Amino acid sequence: MTSNAKTVAEYLRSLPEDRRIAISAVRKVILANLPAGYEEIMQYGMIGYVVPLRIYPAGYPPDPKLPLGFACLGSQKNHMALYMMCIYCDPPTAKWLKQAFKDAGKRLDMGKSCLRFKKLDDLPLDVIGQVIARVPVKEYIARVEKVFQRKPRKRGKKVT
Repeated sequence: MTSNAKTVAEYLRSLPEDRRIAISAVRKVILANLPAGYEEIMQYGMIGYVVPLRIYPAGYPPDPKLPLGFACLGSQKNHMALYMMCIYCDPPTAKWLKQAFKDAGKRLDMGKSCLRFKKLDDLPLDVIGQVIARVPVKEYIARVEKVFQRKPRKRGKKVT
């Protein structure tokens, strides 16, 4: 469910009480652990955590007008979701996260970067805080640049 809310406060007010409580708790953990340089905004109809354009003017590689997304938190139709792009481009962090969920006795419902949860108790909040805290802005930018680095495509026929 995409929201048209312009502010985080407006977004939170628009949620049903149970989801507002859960999203607010996860947001609190994210904000407490978010490394310096990231900024909270509304992005894609959810609460977004981004590298602002003033820090990384190149922006999001497919659309450089947008700030580089780090994480998003939102309420979807059938679940709530925490999208963590820092996992998507870092297999060791994804592996660490899977083990941390297992160690916490929690079932991980995850896509490539999306952690889905139906209630707050589905998430080990300390683990969420740790995964957010482990990726400083400079390191995240370097990872993204590496992922989006492309070799030039060969054009035309090879001359022999």
